Amino acid sequence: MDNIKYAPEPLHSFLIYLESIQGKSRKTVNEYFYDIRTFYRFLCLHFNLVNSNINFNQIDIDKINIDYLKKVDLNLLYEYADFLNRDLGNQARTRARKISSLRSYYKYLCSKVKLLHDNPTADLDSVKFENSLPKYFSLQDSINLLNAVDERNYERDYCILTLFLNCGMRLAELVGINITDIRGDELVVTGKGNKERTVYLNNSCISAIKSYLKIRQKMSPESKDKNALFLSERNKRISRRTVQHIVEKYVKKLGMDSHKYTTHKLRHTAATLMHQSGVDIRILQEILGHKQLSTTEIYTHVNNNQIREAVAQNPLSEIESQGPKNK
Repeated sequence: MDNIKYAPEPLHSFLIYLESIQGKSRKTVNEYFYDIRTFYRFLCLHFNLVNSNINFNQIDIDKINIDYLKKVDLNLLYEYADFLNRDLGNQARTRARKISSLRSYYKYLCSKVKLLHDNPTADLDSVKFENSLPKYFSLQDSINLLNAVDERNYERDYCILTLFLNCGMRLAELVGINITDIRGDELVVTGKGNKERTVYLNNSCISAIKSYLKIRQKMSPESKDKNALFLSERNKRISRRTVQHIVEKYVKKLGMDSHKYTTHKLRHTAATLMHQSGVDIRILQEILGHKQLSTTEIYTHVNNNQIREAVAQNPLSEIESQGPKNK
């Protein structure tokens, strides 16, 4: 569904602004739409625009216009936050995202198109939640994952895992790689907001790519995706879901939870292992393509062994009691 096309005004204009002016990806714009649609549906219930017994997910938002948005005040926003928590059962992180989307929307209505004079979200507190450490594979688990690749599509699957674990690229970036994007030890990927960045390939990546290309060249040249690096068994550009399935397959083979250790956790793994090996946080930010340094800082977490080693390195760590001088 084209959410931009079917969104009512002024939401329609806001979504166009996000994509065409701020350069956000269609995926991100859709996420904004879903978040604000939830708020619109809440307003439909609050203002009695629909039957209270209606299925919440089936509420049509077309009746919400600027006049209803003008009626929103801080108290109603707190009611909405409570609704997200109690009625929809949204976790704190999800509630925080939806409130953030709403804050961006009202800022647009007030500051950009000036349809509103007062911004009710200006004094709205952010939802507090604990920042959980990102899950990642240990170095040994990463090696085991690579060793778990079986014979079927070996070169392709091994290359996919190698790029994930060494370069920390996103799933969408990996499936979007074209053969022409590879130039020696440089790989150009298209990240969030269609922004290109250069990923530098180490020896493991170069070796894996070369091995796979020998197999890749034998595939049908008639494929419409003949420039795509990774192809499915149907000679089409490999899909995100296929890559997810590949990762799930080998994670399960290691006896690990495939719901917790996903393709994105491979990105976390690459970032964590590089940081633990001494890579500067700002260099890591460039490697991962993060706009904000604060996003990269989640990888600066330490494990218990690092803490234990740090304490052991204290220059006083070997000093032992000699007993009192005067007995």
